[in-house]
Amino acid sequence: MAGTSSKKRKRPGSKKHVSRGNPQKTTQSQNPARVEKARASDWIGAARLRTLPLAATPVLIGTGAALVVTDAFHWVIALCCFVVAIALQIGVNYANDYSDGIRGTDDYRVGPARLTGARKANPRTVLLVALSFFAVAAVAGLAIVIRTEQWWMLLVGVISIIAAWFYTGGKRPYGYYGFGEVVVFVFFGLVATLGTTWVQAFVLPQEAWFGAIAAGLFACAVLLANNLRDIDQDRKAGKRTLTVLIGRTATRWLFTVFVLLPFAIAILLALVYPIAWLSLLPMVAAVAAILIVWTYRDPRELVVALSVTSLTSLAYGAVLCWAFVG
Repeated sequence: MAGTSSKKRKRPGSKKHVSRGNPQKTTQSQNPARVEKARASDWIGAARLRTLPLAATPVLIGTGAALVVTDAFHWVIALCCFVVAIALQIGVNYANDYSDGIRGTDDYRVGPARLTGARKANPRTVLLVALSFFAVAAVAGLAIVIRTEQWWMLLVGVISIIAAWFYTGGKRPYGYYGFGEVVVFVFFGLVATLGTTWVQAFVLPQEAWFGAIAAGLFACAVLLANNLRDIDQDRKAGKRTLTVLIGRTATRWLFTVFVLLPFAIAILLALVYPIAWLSLLPMVAAVAAILIVWTYRDPRELVVALSVTSLTSLAYGAVLCWAFVG
């Protein structure tokens, strides 16, 4: 047919497109005739508030673990840890919106629309918002370092921000090669929890380690639910998440293990801290999330599983903190 013989357009999500390199050096896959102005609700949605409980959980657990070995509650340091965790979480959410949108990955998206992918906002504006939240996290982290004189933690902060950016940013984002869960476990579990404990107590009791593992597992479970929802779309876009690599059934089993293991840890801790038995109450919600993952018909149902798991993590962390303090 005329007009289609010599100017066949490339699919925006092809592997060739994805491998083009740094997203700052690419353009959106579809030519945006005009950029629609995003409403306040769009910007709030892009922050992905349903994931924020995952940032609060390690701070709660880490603070409780610190109070196991010290009598003083350093509330200012704890508050700064909370700001760092929340700002990093929001920052990485906006950074993902920017990078995935620029690469064209979100052209296949079936979940909530993104700012960049839906062309509701200028990509540079989304990038600046992401960098602003990273800056907030950096300032709060610097305040912690100055207050505690733990100067080596500046390096930890820099590495954390770099890890947040390269989840979907850069030439070879690790989130596109199946390493997302590993890095999330390390930074949103171990680093966040142990770091919170260290700056308040300068020791790392076993309670902090157990709690860090639990927090990391919940964060990984939420990521699995998110990637399970987008498995077909990620395949088309050339995004090889762990879910894409291992398939739906293995992802369901892994999600189940990640959600239930923290409660096994709680049972172990309850032998010393009886209040920890109450952390089994959120297990009811956790089981509901597992059932959704195993029985869903519409991928959008997994958004509910994601949200429930995130809130379960927060409830779990709050009870564990109470158990350590009590």
